[in-house]
Amino acid sequence: LLIDWINTTLKEEHIVVKSLEEDLYDGLVLHHLLEKLGSLKLDVDKIALTEKKQHQKLSVILEAVAKCLQLEESQLKWSVESILTKDLLSTLHLLVAIAKHFRPNLAMPPNVQVETITIEVWIVLIFLTVDPRDLSQDLVEDDAFDELFSRAPDKLDAVKKVFLQFVNQHVGKLGLNVKDIESQFADGVILLLLIGQLEGYFLNLRDFFLTPASTTEMV
Repeated sequence: LLIDWINTTLKEEHIVVKSLEEDLYDGLVLHHLLEKLGSLKLDVDKIALTEKKQHQKLSVILEAVAKCLQLEESQLKWSVESILTKDLLSTLHLLVAIAKHFRPNLAMPPNVQVETITIEVWIVLIFLTVDPRDLSQDLVEDDAFDELFSRAPDKLDAVKKVFLQFVNQHVGKLGLNVKDIESQFADGVILLLLIGQLEGYFLNLRDFFLTPASTTEMV
C-alpha cells in the first residue's frame, strides 16, 4: 500500500520505488515526497553521493517532518541513523506518520503488528601463535599474513569473511556488494570507493575509470 501510494504520488517525477529499505534510505525519494505533498522547499541537494552528505540531507528532511507533523523528539519512532541503515521498521513508522498527516483518507489496514528479530553478529578475531623453536632466520622477515598463509591456511577463509563484512559494510552504502576479494579488487575500483567511504569524501569519477576495460585503465 505504501509503495503504491508513493509511486502514484511521484508518478510525474518518474520515480519508481520497489523496496522501502533500499529506495528511501538516502533521502532522495523522501525529499521528492515532501515537496510534492507539503510543498516544502528543503535546502538540500537532490542527490547525495557520500555517506556524510546523505546523513546531512536526512537530518534536514527528518527535522522538517518533525516540525511539519508537530512531533517532539520523544515521539519520534525513527532517526537519521535508523533510516540511513535501512531499518525497515523505522522507515514504516516514518511513512505511516507522513501518510496520516498528508493523506488521512489513505486506506491503511488497522491493527498491523510487526515482529522484530534482532541478530547480533560477533566478529571472531583469530590469533596465530608461532612456536619460537620453529622460527628460522628466513622467517624473521615474514609478517603475520605470511605466517597465516604458510602455517594456517585453514584459517584464511575465516579472515576473508571478516574483511568482506568490513568492506561491504561501507561500499554497500553505494549499492555495491563484494563477494570475492581477489577478483573484485583486481582493478582498483572497489579499493578507491572504499577509501572514499572511509575518509568521507567523494572521488571524482573523472579521475579514474569506473569500469576499466584494459590493464592500462586499471593502472
